[in-house]
Formats: sequence, C-alpha cells, structure tokens
Amino acid sequence: MESAQKLPFELQATEVVLLFCRRHWAFLASQMTKIVLFAAVPVAGLLTIVSITAGLGSGAGKIAWLVTAAWLLVWVVKGYFSWYRYNRDIWVVTNQRVVDSVKRHWFHHAMASADLVDVEDIAVKREGLFATVFKFGDLHLQTAGERPNFVLSGIPDPGSVLALIDSQRDSARRELGRMASRD
Repeated sequence: MESAQKLPFELQATEVVLLFCRRHWAFLASQMTKIVLFAAVPVAGLLTIVSITAGLGSGAGKIAWLVTAAWLLVWVVKGYFSWYRYNRDIWVVTNQRVVDSVKRHWFHHAMASADLVDVEDIAVKREGLFATVFKFGDLHLQTAGERPNFVLSGIPDPGSVLALIDSQRDSARRELGRMASRD
C-alpha cells in the first residue's frame, strides 16, 4: 500500500484517496522467477548439447548463439511487460469509490469504478501457504453498479482493506441518508 502516487484518473471535488495498492511484491517475484527459469534452462541445455557435440565455435555453435540471443530477447521483453503491468495494475479506494486501473502494455488501459454506496458484499479469500506466510490475498467486491464484481487480487493485508472499505461504505451510506432526509 502506497501513497503520493500519480493516479490515472482525476479526483472529484471532495474526493480523498484513502488507499492506493497494487499486487503484493511476491507476485512479481514469482513471475520473474518463472521467466528466468523458462529463459535460462533451455539455453543452458542447448549450449551444453552443442558444446559437447560440435563445439561453441563451430557453425552449429554460432547458430546456437543466435537462437540463444533471440530466445533471451523474447524472455527479456516478457519480463519487461510483467514488470510494467505490475507497476500499472492498481486499485484506489477513496472516500467515494473504488477504482480498478489496469495497463497491460503501452497501448492498453482499462479502468472501472464503483461507488462505495453500491458495494453490496465484500469477501476476503486467502489460499495456500505462500499467501498465508506473506499475508496477501484477494478481496472480492460485489456491487450493484455496471460492473457487478471487482476483484482486488493478490493485495497485501486484504482484511484491513476490507475493514477500510466497509467503514467508508457505511459512512457514504449515512451521508447519502442525511442528504436524502434534507430533501
């Protein structure tokens, strides 16, 4: 959970950011570990086989080096976009709404927003040893709005986020009730 971040949307006049969060760092670490393994293991195998059979300086060795360079380039690009998405896949809770913003790559941006008064049910789901040890999980919001379900997946300490949204939702509903009773 972080603060003082540049938001991909404008705040409304009386809106205040209460929480800015993204997936737990363990998600990025596990994704990068997979990428490194998928990149390195075949390269090590190919270079080992070529060095034993023909030698790395031979014609086959030169082809193996070219294939290795192309293979590693593909995985470096995949690693970059995993990092890019991690840094731009955010959830923001304000005193008025919950915003889900996702940027998968440079030419994609999807954003959804739900007013807190439209949040009907909230549930936390934490599964597995990894999630328990590192204290992260998913927060499921069911809304009465255009997008019926929001999932804040892999966020740190989802229980405290649930408590924050729940209390802000109750405050927003009380405020809405006060405004309705004035009319």
